Amino acid sequence: MKAQQTLYVNEFTNGILDPKQEMLGPVIDGGHIIANTTPGCWGPMITPCIRGGHEVTRPVFVEGAEVGDAIAIKIKSIQVTSLATSSGNDKPVDGRFLGDPFVAVKCPGCGELYPDTKIVGTGPEAIRCTNCGEDVTPFVFTNGYTIAFDAKRNVGVTLSKEAAEEIAKDGRSYMSTPENSVQNPIVTFAPHDLVGTVARLRPFLGQLGTTPSRPLPDSHNAGDFGQFLVEAPHEYGITKEQLEDRTDGHMDINRVREGAVLICPVKVPGGGVYIGDMHAMQGDGEIAGHTADVAGIVTLETKVMKGLELDGPVLLPVAEDLPYLAKPITKKEKESAQALAGQWGVKELEESLPVSFIGTGANLNEATENGLKRAADVFGITVPEVMNRATITGSIEIGRHPGVITVTFLAPIHYLDKVGLTDLVRAQYSEFLD
Repeated sequence: MKAQQTLYVNEFTNGILDPKQEMLGPVIDGGHIIANTTPGCWGPMITPCIRGGHEVTRPVFVEGAEVGDAIAIKIKSIQVTSLATSSGNDKPVDGRFLGDPFVAVKCPGCGELYPDTKIVGTGPEAIRCTNCGEDVTPFVFTNGYTIAFDAKRNVGVTLSKEAAEEIAKDGRSYMSTPENSVQNPIVTFAPHDLVGTVARLRPFLGQLGTTPSRPLPDSHNAGDFGQFLVEAPHEYGITKEQLEDRTDGHMDINRVREGAVLICPVKVPGGGVYIGDMHAMQGDGEIAGHTADVAGIVTLETKVMKGLELDGPVLLPVAEDLPYLAKPITKKEKESAQALAGQWGVKELEESLPVSFIGTGANLNEATENGLKRAADVFGITVPEVMNRATITGSIEIGRHPGVITVTFLAPIHYLDKVGLTDLVRAQYSEFLD
């Protein structure tokens, strides 16, 4: 099939990222992907036929992307389409899953694995097995809320019991669930523990990345959630070593938003770019385990980076989101530094630009070690050097608790030159350059 300049995506996976599944496209190198994404987390979590905790778009083949390359993905725009959603802390329900409630739901009535469901009424017992009629929900809220958004998607307000129940009666419409989505709308549960709370919207993508080199549940394509797959009793169980085949597309880093660039590893031919789990807002850490998942329209621009071999993603945040110490050195600061260098006989100052390496692991310590090593490996330097640079010219920031972080620092331009990143990083932060 001839590669397309712009590819429109409205098809979704069953929660499994499988490198053997036929991809959409191809899209040309430098082309655009426009997708209508589904809400993540809670909707798929109460839809047992979805086997991955999310319902991401079918992966897209990018022309010219080969194993060992990378794909730079520019987030051109993110538009929330949902009018309302529900979220909150989760509690698994014993007896309704095989090893992992995100992946392998089992009906407590008839014993069917991955059962189809129907909605009967509203509330936390509304999701029923179509085969036997049993309540089959593998998760319930410990504290939950329903939140509605204003027309401009600037703010949201959490709703009362009566308003939440009204929305629950027409959940797909209020959540603007895409036509090809099969998830049950989480607003059906009508949670209302928080009432009158005001929250700002700043949407981002909790899932953005490339296809792993072995079948993985989408929400487990990360070093923290992926731990649940190690020696799991269901068909997607893997070894600890096999988890290295992940691409860390599930990050929940709130800086993966409009204007950012995410550089992703290519571990299968064509890369297999996929999108999902759009969030209306989230503080660092996503400490509640979940946030306000929404449907939306996303526009991406792709660029193949030949020979840039990565283990995990590299992020170029919008300038506003950079840690203070990692913002590019200004002209005035350079003048002061040059004067100081002259006093001490330092003949040449480093020219540098910010870069952010994503690390994941079973916990935040392991994630930090992973991010530091990834940065060191890409630039061919030592981990202690990365540690020093991240300490005095950057920061370690939490993406998701328990195990996603970013290692951000000012990288010398000759390091960026060596791996072919200079032009991309310069373009991202051109406002700081002379």
